[in-house]
Amino acid sequence: AAGRKETIMTVEEICEYLEELAPARYACSWDNVGLMIGRKKQEVHRIYVSLDASEEAAEAAAELNCDLLVTHHPLIFGELHAATDATPTGRKLLMLAERGMSCFSMHTNFDIAPGCMADLAAERMGLRNCRPLEETCEGEGLGRVGELPDFLTCSELCERVRNCFGLPHVVLYGGNENVRVRRIALLPGSGRGEAGLALKAGAAAYITGDMGHHAALEAYENGMPVIDAGHYGLEWIFVPFVADFLRDRLGEEAEIHEAPFHMPAAVYSAGGKQE
Repeated sequence: AAGRKETIMTVEEICEYLEELAPARYACSWDNVGLMIGRKKQEVHRIYVSLDASEEAAEAAAELNCDLLVTHHPLIFGELHAATDATPTGRKLLMLAERGMSCFSMHTNFDIAPGCMADLAAERMGLRNCRPLEETCEGEGLGRVGELPDFLTCSELCERVRNCFGLPHVVLYGGNENVRVRRIALLPGSGRGEAGLALKAGAAAYITGDMGHHAALEAYENGMPVIDAGHYGLEWIFVPFVADFLRDRLGEEAEIHEAPFHMPAAVYSAGGKQE
Protein backbone atom coordinates (compact mmCIF):
# COMPACT_ATOMS: atom_id res chain seq x y z
CA ALA A 1 0.00 0.00 0.00
CA ALA A 2 1.07 3.58 -0.63
CA GLY A 3 3.02 5.03 2.24
CA ARG A 4 3.76 1.61 3.78
CA LYS A 5 7.01 1.65 5.69
CA GLU A 6 9.33 -1.25 4.92
CA THR A 7 10.29 -3.32 7.96
CA ILE A 8 14.02 -3.93 8.23
CA MET A 9 14.99 -7.01 10.23
CA THR A 10 18.18 -7.16 12.28
CA VAL A 11 20.46 -10.05 13.16
CA GLU A 12 19.29 -9.80 16.76
CA GLU A 13 15.60 -10.09 15.83
CA ILE A 14 16.16 -13.12 13.60
CA CYS A 15 18.29 -14.77 16.28
CA GLU A 16 15.36 -14.34 18.67
CA TYR A 17 13.05 -16.17 16.25
CA LEU A 18 15.56 -19.00 15.88
CA GLU A 19 16.03 -19.15 19.64
CA GLU A 20 12.28 -19.64 20.00
CA LEU A 21 12.47 -22.56 17.57
CA ALA A 22 15.41 -24.29 19.26
CA PRO A 23 16.25 -22.71 22.63
CA ALA A 24 19.94 -22.77 23.53
CA ARG A 25 19.14 -24.40 26.89
CA TYR A 26 18.56 -27.69 25.03
CA ALA A 27 22.15 -27.76 23.72
CA CYS A 28 24.60 -30.27 25.18
CA SER A 29 27.18 -28.81 27.56
CA TRP A 30 30.06 -29.53 25.17
CA ASP A 31 28.40 -27.80 22.23
CA ASN A 32 28.72 -24.29 20.78
CA VAL A 33 25.50 -22.69 19.55
CA GLY A 34 24.15 -19.23 18.82
CA LEU A 35 25.66 -16.22 17.07
CA MET A 36 29.16 -17.21 15.96
CA ILE A 37 30.16 -13.92 14.35
CA GLY A 38 28.39 -10.67 13.53
CA ARG A 39 26.84 -7.49 14.81
CA LYS A 40 23.43 -7.81 16.47
CA LYS A 41 22.10 -4.55 15.03
CA GLN A 42 23.17 -5.38 11.47
CA GLU A 43 20.34 -5.20 8.92
CA VAL A 44 19.36 -8.47 7.26
CA HIS A 45 17.87 -8.57 3.76
CA ARG A 46 19.02 -12.01 2.58
CA ILE A 47 19.64 -15.23 4.54
CA TYR A 48 21.41 -18.43 3.46
CA VAL A 49 20.52 -21.69 5.25
CA SER A 50 23.02 -24.57 5.17
CA LEU A 51 23.63 -27.77 7.13
CA ASP A 52 27.38 -27.14 7.33
CA ALA A 53 29.28 -23.94 7.96
CA SER A 54 31.60 -24.87 5.11
CA GLU A 55 33.71 -22.64 2.90
CA GLU A 56 31.41 -23.63 0.03
CA ALA A 57 28.35 -22.42 1.98
CA ALA A 58 30.06 -19.19 3.02
CA GLU A 59 31.10 -18.48 -0.56
CA ALA A 60 27.61 -19.25 -1.89
CA ALA A 61 26.09 -16.91 0.70
CA ALA A 62 28.56 -14.20 -0.27
CA GLU A 63 27.76 -14.58 -3.98
CA LEU A 64 24.07 -14.05 -3.18
CA ASN A 65 24.94 -10.97 -1.11
CA CYS A 66 23.46 -12.56 2.00
CA ASP A 67 23.77 -10.83 5.33
CA LEU A 68 23.25 -13.89 7.53
CA LEU A 69 24.35 -17.53 7.29
CA VAL A 70 22.25 -19.94 9.36
CA THR A 71 23.77 -23.39 9.89
CA HIS A 72 23.20 -26.57 11.87
CA HIS A 73 26.84 -27.48 12.48
CA PRO A 74 28.69 -24.69 14.32
CA LEU A 75 31.08 -22.40 12.51
CA ILE A 76 33.32 -22.45 15.59
CA PHE A 77 33.61 -25.90 17.18
CA GLY A 78 36.32 -26.81 19.66
CA GLU A 79 39.22 -24.62 20.68
CA LEU A 80 40.01 -21.59 18.56
CA HIS A 81 43.24 -19.74 19.37
CA ALA A 82 43.51 -17.55 16.29
CA ALA A 83 41.56 -16.52 13.18
CA THR A 84 44.03 -16.54 10.30
CA ASP A 85 43.98 -17.79 6.74
CA ALA A 86 46.10 -20.77 7.81
CA THR A 87 43.02 -22.79 8.85
CA PRO A 88 39.60 -23.41 7.26
CA THR A 89 37.79 -21.92 10.27
CA GLY A 90 40.04 -18.88 10.23
CA ARG A 91 39.48 -18.36 6.50
CA LYS A 92 35.71 -18.56 6.94
CA LEU A 93 35.72 -16.13 9.85
CA LEU A 94 37.85 -13.67 7.91
CA MET A 95 35.68 -13.93 4.80
CA LEU A 96 32.45 -13.45 6.74
CA ALA A 97 33.90 -10.47 8.58
CA GLU A 98 35.24 -8.92 5.39
CA ARG A 99 31.85 -9.35 3.67
CA GLY A 100 29.94 -8.06 6.68
CA MET A 101 28.07 -11.36 7.13
CA SER A 102 26.89 -12.86 10.38
CA CYS A 103 26.58 -16.57 11.22
CA PHE A 104 24.12 -18.23 13.59
CA SER A 105 24.34 -21.97 14.39
CA MET A 106 21.79 -24.35 15.94
CA HIS A 107 23.36 -27.72 16.67
CA THR A 108 22.37 -30.06 19.50
CA ASN A 109 19.68 -27.63 20.60
CA PHE A 110 18.03 -28.23 17.21
CA ASP A 111 18.68 -31.98 17.52
CA ILE A 112 16.85 -32.06 20.85
CA ALA A 113 14.18 -29.31 20.83
CA PRO A 114 10.55 -30.46 20.40
CA GLY A 115 9.44 -30.45 16.77
CA CYS A 116 12.98 -30.22 15.44
CA MET A 117 15.53 -32.76 14.16
CA ALA A 118 14.57 -35.91 16.08
CA ASP A 119 10.83 -35.37 15.66
CA LEU A 120 11.20 -34.39 12.00
CA ALA A 121 13.17 -37.55 11.20
CA ALA A 122 10.76 -39.78 13.13
CA GLU A 123 7.81 -38.19 11.33
CA ARG A 124 9.42 -38.87 7.94
CA MET A 125 9.83 -42.52 8.90
CA GLY A 126 6.27 -42.73 10.21
CA LEU A 127 7.36 -43.84 13.68
CA ARG A 128 4.67 -44.08 16.35
CA ASN A 129 4.71 -44.02 20.15
CA CYS A 130 8.05 -42.25 20.14
CA ARG A 131 10.28 -41.37 23.06
CA PRO A 132 13.82 -39.92 23.19
CA LEU A 133 16.61 -42.41 22.67
CA GLU A 134 18.81 -40.45 25.10
CA GLU A 135 16.98 -38.07 27.43
CA THR A 136 19.05 -34.94 28.03
CA CYS A 137 16.91 -31.96 29.04
CA GLU A 138 13.37 -31.32 30.28
CA GLY A 139 12.11 -34.71 29.14
CA GLU A 140 13.52 -34.17 25.64
CA GLY A 141 16.61 -35.73 24.13
CA LEU A 142 18.61 -37.06 21.22
CA GLY A 143 17.06 -39.43 18.70
CA ARG A 144 13.81 -41.34 18.91
CA VAL A 145 12.69 -44.89 19.64
CA GLY A 146 9.34 -45.90 18.17
CA GLU A 147 7.35 -48.39 16.14
CA LEU A 148 6.83 -48.53 12.40
CA PRO A 149 3.21 -48.78 11.24
CA ASP A 150 3.91 -52.32 10.00
CA PHE A 151 6.67 -54.92 10.16
CA LEU A 152 9.30 -54.48 7.45
CA THR A 153 12.19 -56.66 6.37
CA CYS A 154 15.64 -55.12 6.77
CA SER A 155 15.76 -54.77 3.00
CA GLU A 156 12.42 -52.94 2.96
CA LEU A 157 13.54 -50.75 5.84
CA CYS A 158 16.64 -49.73 3.89
CA GLU A 159 14.43 -48.68 0.98
CA ARG A 160 12.12 -46.80 3.34
CA VAL A 161 15.05 -44.82 4.79
CA ARG A 162 16.42 -44.12 1.33
CA ASN A 163 13.07 -42.93 0.00
CA CYS A 164 12.02 -40.95 3.09
CA PHE A 165 15.24 -38.94 3.06
CA GLY A 166 15.79 -38.86 -0.70
CA LEU A 167 19.15 -40.61 -0.53
CA PRO A 168 21.04 -42.35 -3.33
CA HIS A 169 22.16 -45.16 -1.00
CA VAL A 170 22.33 -46.44 2.58
CA VAL A 171 24.50 -49.15 4.14
CA LEU A 172 23.08 -52.16 6.03
CA TYR A 173 25.43 -53.73 8.56
CA GLY A 174 24.58 -57.30 9.49
CA GLY A 175 21.31 -59.10 9.66
CA ASN A 176 19.42 -61.24 7.22
CA GLU A 177 17.81 -58.87 4.73
CA ASN A 178 14.55 -60.80 5.15
CA VAL A 179 14.39 -60.44 8.95
CA ARG A 180 11.25 -58.48 9.88
CA VAL A 181 11.53 -55.54 12.27
CA ARG A 182 9.17 -52.96 13.72
CA ARG A 183 10.64 -51.29 16.83
CA ILE A 184 13.26 -48.83 15.57
CA ALA A 185 15.85 -46.52 17.09
CA LEU A 186 16.64 -43.46 14.97
CA LEU A 187 19.38 -40.91 15.60
CA PRO A 188 20.23 -38.36 12.88
CA GLY A 189 23.89 -37.39 12.79
CA SER A 190 26.61 -39.41 14.48
CA GLY A 191 25.06 -42.22 16.54
CA ARG A 192 27.95 -44.56 17.28
CA GLY A 193 28.00 -43.66 20.97
CA GLU A 194 24.29 -44.32 21.42
CA ALA A 195 24.17 -47.83 19.93
CA GLY A 196 24.13 -49.33 23.43
CA LEU A 197 21.10 -47.20 24.32
CA ALA A 198 19.33 -48.44 21.19
CA LEU A 199 19.98 -52.03 22.26
CA LYS A 200 18.81 -51.30 25.80
CA ALA A 201 15.60 -49.77 24.40
CA GLY A 202 14.86 -53.03 22.62
CA ALA A 203 15.28 -51.68 19.10
CA ALA A 204 15.13 -54.34 16.42
CA ALA A 205 17.16 -52.08 14.10
CA TYR A 206 19.14 -48.83 14.47
CA ILE A 207 19.19 -46.04 11.88
CA THR A 208 21.92 -43.44 12.21
CA GLY A 209 25.16 -42.16 10.65
CA ASP A 210 28.93 -42.38 11.23
CA MET A 211 28.74 -45.82 12.83
CA GLY A 212 31.95 -47.30 11.49
CA HIS A 213 32.64 -50.98 10.83
CA HIS A 214 33.58 -52.19 14.30
CA ALA A 215 30.77 -50.45 16.22
CA ALA A 216 28.20 -51.58 13.65
CA LEU A 217 29.51 -55.16 13.75
CA GLU A 218 29.31 -55.19 17.55
CA ALA A 219 25.71 -53.92 17.43
CA TYR A 220 24.77 -56.64 14.94
CA GLU A 221 26.47 -59.32 17.03
CA ASN A 222 24.30 -58.13 19.91
CA GLY A 223 21.24 -58.74 17.75
CA MET A 224 20.60 -55.30 16.26
CA PRO A 225 21.19 -54.61 12.53
CA VAL A 226 22.37 -51.07 11.74
CA ILE A 227 21.43 -48.89 8.78
CA ASP A 228 24.01 -46.17 8.25
CA ALA A 229 22.48 -43.40 6.14
CA GLY A 230 25.35 -40.99 6.68
CA HIS A 231 25.68 -37.95 8.90
CA TYR A 232 24.56 -35.61 6.13
CA GLY A 233 21.94 -38.03 4.85
CA LEU A 234 19.71 -37.88 7.92
CA GLU A 235 20.37 -34.27 8.92
CA TRP A 236 19.96 -32.38 5.64
CA ILE A 237 16.25 -31.97 6.51
CA PHE A 238 17.43 -29.06 8.68
CA VAL A 239 17.81 -26.88 5.59
CA PRO A 240 14.28 -26.90 4.09
CA PHE A 241 12.66 -26.91 7.53
CA VAL A 242 14.55 -23.88 8.86
CA ALA A 243 14.21 -22.06 5.52
CA ASP A 244 10.43 -22.56 5.58
CA PHE A 245 10.32 -21.51 9.25
CA LEU A 246 12.08 -18.25 8.38
CA ARG A 247 9.86 -17.64 5.35
CA ASP A 248 6.80 -18.11 7.55
CA ARG A 249 8.10 -15.75 10.24
CA LEU A 250 9.67 -13.11 8.01
CA GLY A 251 7.35 -13.11 5.01
CA GLU A 252 8.74 -10.66 2.44
CA GLU A 253 10.99 -8.93 4.95
CA ALA A 254 13.98 -11.04 3.88
CA GLU A 255 14.96 -13.35 1.02
CA ILE A 256 15.65 -16.91 2.13
CA HIS A 257 18.08 -19.07 0.16
CA GLU A 258 18.74 -22.79 0.71
CA ALA A 259 21.98 -24.69 0.21
CA PRO A 260 21.36 -27.39 -2.43
CA PHE A 261 21.15 -31.05 -1.43
CA HIS A 262 24.61 -32.47 -1.94
CA MET A 263 25.77 -35.80 -0.48
CA PRO A 264 29.42 -35.41 0.55
CA ALA A 265 30.31 -38.94 -0.60
CA ALA A 266 29.61 -41.01 -3.68
CA VAL A 267 29.58 -44.77 -4.27
CA TYR A 268 31.82 -46.24 -6.97
CA SER A 269 31.57 -49.72 -8.40
CA ALA A 270 33.50 -51.59 -11.09
CA GLY A 271 31.22 -49.98 -13.64
CA GLY A 272 31.86 -46.47 -12.37
CA LYS A 273 30.02 -44.03 -10.15
CA GLN A 274 26.60 -44.99 -8.81
CA GLU A 275 24.23 -42.06 -8.30
